[in-house]
Amino acid sequence: MLFRREARPAPDQIEVVIGPRATFEGKLRCDGSIRLDGTVEGGEIETVGNVLITESARVMADIRARTVSVAGAYKGTITADRVELLEGGRLWGVVNVVSFLLDEGAHFDGQLVMQQTADEEPLLLDRPAAGEQIPVTDE
Repeated sequence: MLFRREARPAPDQIEVVIGPRATFEGKLRCDGSIRLDGTVEGGEIETVGNVLITESARVMADIRARTVSVAGAYKGTITADRVELLEGGRLWGVVNVVSFLLDEGAHFDGQLVMQQTADEEPLLLDRPAAGEQIPVTDE
């Protein structure tokens, strides 16, 4: 067919690579995963897949992805299901996430906002009314 729609790549399939000697600035969107070895100066990165920031990468951009793994230097705001700050990785900024992994030897300076999954109920304990006496017993 002439106008047949191409199938989306698997989210784990690396579709975009910014090489170690490359510099990118702007908005990057894709359906697969992204590997960053070079420099990203400002802008946005958005994917339904994963973003891998390798040891040689220097990234200053906002990221929206399923999983973000940081082994290099990152500054910005990340919104993801999972963020992995790996040994040697450095992250400055805001992380909005459901699951966060911090390896020994990694550096994090910023704000971590843990999101709830849809099926997770918050644990709330009943508070005693103001002035209510709470009995204390020795056992």
